Amino acid sequence: MVYEVRTLTEKQLKEVMRLNLRCFSNGENYTKHTFNYLLSDSRTISYRVVTPENEMVGFVFVMMDDKGIGHITTIGIAPEHRRRGLAERLLAHCEEALRKRQISTVMLEVRVSNIAAQSLYRGLGYLVVQRIGKYYNNGEDCFLMMKSLFNG
Repeated sequence: MVYEVRTLTEKQLKEVMRLNLRCFSNGENYTKHTFNYLLSDSRTISYRVVTPENEMVGFVFVMMDDKGIGHITTIGIAPEHRRRGLAERLLAHCEEALRKRQISTVMLEVRVSNIAAQSLYRGLGYLVVQRIGKYYNNGEDCFLMMKSLFNG
């Protein structure tokens, strides 16, 4: 299947909310209010992966600060479309967009139990810089991972 990365806008709010519920079943779903905020904030970039039928099967949101840091707040791929390189494509797309905006560092949080995601991020050059206790609603810790976007 051929997938495309496109900008995610307020027009896709309902679709991204539905996909978010399918991606995250363990209580880390964003609310409509949070998605509205992210989609309307000028410091946030967001992208979606779509099928040839224009079905959204992945999404990512990245907030940027004025210190040159991009924060991947959420990334999700529909369960039936996982293990096809879509998260890697979304992350590469985000990293390139951040570089163009002179953002030098990107960071994210990942559950300590989410070994698959940690492996993906490590493979893309992210490093664990800190363990944060009781980060998630259920009390689980997270790893803070970071990556430099400019080498040298």
